[in-house]
Amino acid sequence: MPHDPTLERLANATLLVPFESYQAPRWILDGLANGFSGVCLFHNNLQSAEQVTALNASLREATDHPLISLDEEGGDVTRIGQARGSDYPGNAALGAVDDPDLTRETFRALGLELADLGFNLDLAPSVDVNVADDNPVIGTRSFGSDAELVARHAAASVQGLQSCGVAACAKHFPGHGATSQDSHHTLPRVEADADLLRRRELVPFQAAIDAGVRSILTAHIELPGLGVEGPATLDRALLNDLLRDELGFTGVVVSDAMDMRGVSEHIGIPEASVLAIAAGCDLLCLGRFVYADQVAAVRAALVDAVREGRLSGERLEEAAERNARLRAWVGESVVERDRATASERIGLTGARRAVRVDGDLPPLENPFVVEVDAPAGVAVGEVPWGLGPWFRDTVRVDPEADDPSAVSTSVGDRDLVVVVRDAHRYRSAQAFVGALLATHPKAVVVEMGLPIWRPDRGAYVSTYGAAHVNGLSAAELLGFAGALKVGG
Repeated sequence: MPHDPTLERLANATLLVPFESYQAPRWILDGLANGFSGVCLFHNNLQSAEQVTALNASLREATDHPLISLDEEGGDVTRIGQARGSDYPGNAALGAVDDPDLTRETFRALGLELADLGFNLDLAPSVDVNVADDNPVIGTRSFGSDAELVARHAAASVQGLQSCGVAACAKHFPGHGATSQDSHHTLPRVEADADLLRRRELVPFQAAIDAGVRSILTAHIELPGLGVEGPATLDRALLNDLLRDELGFTGVVVSDAMDMRGVSEHIGIPEASVLAIAAGCDLLCLGRFVYADQVAAVRAALVDAVREGRLSGERLEEAAERNARLRAWVGESVVERDRATASERIGLTGARRAVRVDGDLPPLENPFVVEVDAPAGVAVGEVPWGLGPWFRDTVRVDPEADDPSAVSTSVGDRDLVVVVRDAHRYRSAQAFVGALLATHPKAVVVEMGLPIWRPDRGAYVSTYGAAHVNGLSAAELLGFAGALKVGG
């Protein structure tokens, strides 16, 4: 078919594109010049503050006000804190404190840091109501299990980010908190009726919309209670009748990553992208590893779908126009860089306020720390966690491979601290902790995920997250001068 630069540019305007390296490759710079709405950065693009600032400046030189985005939720899901963990405590910790002013100031501090690095769209906050204890993908990313609490903090976090000229993106619409599967790997199904979903899942999204959120990100889940069979991302009625007409959202609808199996496993990324735009998505987050050739395939699929009549040109123009308005907003936003709420202070303040202690903490004269490892989810990635940065004697164990009796022998008569992460999800972790406590009944257990399971003996500390500041807040609580590392 003949080359149609106008139609191709419209297709490009629906794309939020990843790339491979610490510097923008030529295909990205050319793509931005030819209409890409923006890029999404991941760990493989972020090396240092200086490098990221220079990278983002080069992206802005390629076109006017490109969307430069990332998944920076604070807490467990962090990109800028990937090297050592986040300086912000995360949603579960903020929800445990339940002070919307703290949440607003925390997200403002985060937004200021992102803006200084050159970002203008943050794919956060997660406003899912986490009601499934075994949820493998949300968990501490949620403010909590109560819809009204989550709604309060959804509004506050949106206000905090957007006060810095960084567009917020409430996710994962219409709510991923009641799932027991990860949409990175499969298509989760939420078994709840429409009334419950409206009273629970939709309440925080309405609060985010009322707070002026500029974008909302879809979930690759199905909800038969709302008539959604197949991924919500591809459901026209959900994105138009419900999100736009009923909830009143007028901003940009962003797809969750199109390389996730929950949306594209059976039909491929190009076809899923066509269906997502046709359903009402405006901006396609393509994923982490969808590079030049695959991006070209998505663009070609969109162009062909318009030519074939499967996707209207008007829908493509509508999406491009919404994305252009978002780019104009971030380009026009001017924020006074007030450093009164520096990230280190506000983040650690929130983490300290979130810590909970159940039972009596024993004196720790000579502590030995055992960290019981847990797999990181796809959204989290490989980010350091635990108490190792602050305690001299720390070991990390695999609960499925290591022998707890050998570990107990190594501890000897020293004071034992056991660190776990979402122990309620892993029977092997529970068994390992139980075996350690059988020989050290006065041990302290520190839970750095959701505090759902706890042993029947010993003191129990909950941090509501595994960010760097969550670990530091626990170390402060437990640490004595002799136990802390120099500079800890």
